[in-house]
Amino acid sequence: MFHLLKDLTVATKKKAAKKAAPKKAAPKKAAKKAAPKSKAKRTPNAAFMKPMNISVDLQAIVGSKAIPRTEVTKKVWVYIKKNNLQDPKQKRNINADAALQKVFGGKKTVNMFEMTKLINKHLS
Repeated sequence: MFHLLKDLTVATKKKAAKKAAPKKAAPKKAAKKAAPKSKAKRTPNAAFMKPMNISVDLQAIVGSKAIPRTEVTKKVWVYIKKNNLQDPKQKRNINADAALQKVFGGKKTVNMFEMTKLINKHLS
């Protein structure tokens, strides 16, 4: 038993000696400088930017001219903030007034994620 422990300690000392020997660092090659990439200007998605026809109920909130659905959503949010219709405790919920209830299908409270789906029904 003692003989096995002696061999084990000798083996671990040899490993430690091998690890302790510093390795020579390979000379680093000069890094090639990549040409700076010119950022391509993002083109807006044509489907999002297409002016949509707005229903009469939604026109009461966002106006009567045809605008893209992204602008419709922005204008609805402006209306919500202006009339203080966001639930103070649950900011994700919108407490609809009479005009918004027509757009939301008669619902008094709507989640902000559900709101987009309900607004899209009024766009064509």
